[in-house]
Amino acid sequence: METENRKAKVLEGAQKEVADAPEESMEDWFNRGVGDIEEGEVVRGRVVEVRDSEVLVDIGYKSEGTIAMEEFRHAGTLPKVGDEIEVYLESKEDSEGLIVLSKDKADKIKVWDAISKSHDSGTPVEGKVVEVVKGGLSVDVGVRAFLPGSQVDLRPVKNLASMLGQMIRAKVIKLNRRRGNVVLSRRAVLEEEREEKRKHTLSVLSEGMVLTGAVKNITDYGAFIDLGGIDGLLHVTDMSWGRVGHPSEIFQIGDQVEVVVLHFDRETGRVSLGYKQKSSDPWAVVDERYPVGAKAQGRVVSLTNYGAFVELEPGVEGLVHVSEMSWTRRVRHPSKLVNVGDMVDVMVLDVNKATKRISLGMKQVEADPWATIDERYKPGERVEGKVRNLTDFGAFVELEPGVDGLLHVSQMSTRPIASPSDLVNVGDELTLMVIRVDPNERRIGLSLKDLAAAILEEPSQADTRGRGKGRKRRGGEDFDEDEE
Repeated sequence: METENRKAKVLEGAQKEVADAPEESMEDWFNRGVGDIEEGEVVRGRVVEVRDSEVLVDIGYKSEGTIAMEEFRHAGTLPKVGDEIEVYLESKEDSEGLIVLSKDKADKIKVWDAISKSHDSGTPVEGKVVEVVKGGLSVDVGVRAFLPGSQVDLRPVKNLASMLGQMIRAKVIKLNRRRGNVVLSRRAVLEEEREEKRKHTLSVLSEGMVLTGAVKNITDYGAFIDLGGIDGLLHVTDMSWGRVGHPSEIFQIGDQVEVVVLHFDRETGRVSLGYKQKSSDPWAVVDERYPVGAKAQGRVVSLTNYGAFVELEPGVEGLVHVSEMSWTRRVRHPSKLVNVGDMVDVMVLDVNKATKRISLGMKQVEADPWATIDERYKPGERVEGKVRNLTDFGAFVELEPGVDGLLHVSQMSTRPIASPSDLVNVGDELTLMVIRVDPNERRIGLSLKDLAAAILEEPSQADTRGRGKGRKRRGGEDFDEDEE
C-alpha cells in the first residue's frame, strides 16, 4: 500500500512537470528576442509573403511586420519571398498586434549614416545633379544636397543648367542631420585631383616631350593648355608655320591637342608649348621648292602700301612689291589690282632662307609688251587710240592693253591752247602719229599736230587719212567723217 502511494506521488509530480513545461517554453518563445530589438532601430528581416499592396517581413519577433509595396517601388526594386532586407522598426505592436516596419526610413538612415561617415572621413560621395536652384544646384545623394555655384568647378560655371543629369563626385563640407541639410563641394574633389595630376606631371615633364592636353582658355596672344594640373602657354606664333590672325581660328575651348614642351621652368612652374614644332619648318627646304625663276600660285593674305603678301603654302609667304605687279600700270596701291583672298600666279625673283624672305613678281608671269614695242610702233606711223587720262601737260592715250602713249599739249595743235581738255576729252577715240618710241623708258610720243601736217601734204588722200570713229581732231579743229 505504501509502495503504491509512493508511485502515485511520483506520477503526479511527473504529470505536473510535463503540464508546466509547455507554458514556460511558450512564454520563452513569445519573449525571445524582445530585449534585443528596440523601436527606432534598423534591423534585418526576411520577406515571407508578397501581396498586391504590402509585403510581410519576419524580423524574428513574435509577429511579422508589414511594409507598403509603394515603398519598394520608390526604391526601384520589388521584393521576392526569401529576400533579406533591412527595415526600420517604428513600433513593436500596432492596434492589430502587428509590428510596424518601414523600408523608406531604413534606406534614409543608411544614407545619412554613409553621408556622416563621408563627412567625418573627408571621402567624396556620388550623386546626380537634378535641379538648378537659387545660388547653385540640387544633387541627389540619397537625400537632396545643396551644391553652391562657387563649388561646382575650378572656374565659375556660367550655365549651371549644363550640369543637369550629370553624375558627380563631391565632398560633404557641411552637415546638419537634424535639419536634413547637406552642403557639397565638387571643387574640393577637382582640386585634389588636379594636385595629384600636377605632382605626376611635374615628375615626368621635360623639354622636348610630346603631351596631350585640353584647351582651357584662349586669349589674343595664345591659348592655355591644361596638361594635367599644370597649364602651359601655346603662343600664337607657335601654333602654325603660317599666318594666324587669332588663336580661335585654329583652336576652341575644350579641344584636345597634342603639343611639344618647348621650355619648362621648375621654379616658376611656367611651361611654353609648341604646336607647329610637330612638323618640320617649311623654310628648311624653301630654296628647293621655290627656286629663283620658278612659277607658282598663291593666295593673297595681306596688303600694305608697298605690296601684297602671298602665301605659297602654310608657313611660306612672299612679297609682291607694287613695282612687280604690272608691266604697264603705275600701281599706287596693291588693292587696285588684287584683294585679300585672291589666288594669283607669281614668279620667284629672290629667296633668302636666313631672313625667311621671298621676293615675288606678278608681271613676270606674262610677256613684257614693251620688249617688242619698237617692232609694233615706229615713228611716222599712224595709230588709233582712246584717251584714258588727262593731265595739265597732255593726254595719255591707250594704244593697246598695257601700252599708253603721251599726246603732249604741245603736240595737240599749231595754235596755243590753255588746257588739253580744250581739244580732247577722256573717252575720245583719236587717230595720231607716232613721233618717238623709247623701249627703255617705256614711253611713246604721239602727235595730232604732225598728223594734221602730214594730211595737208597729201590732199588727195585727205578723205581717208587721219580719220577715226565719230568726231576727230585735225590740226586743232573738229571735222566730221562726212565732211569733204
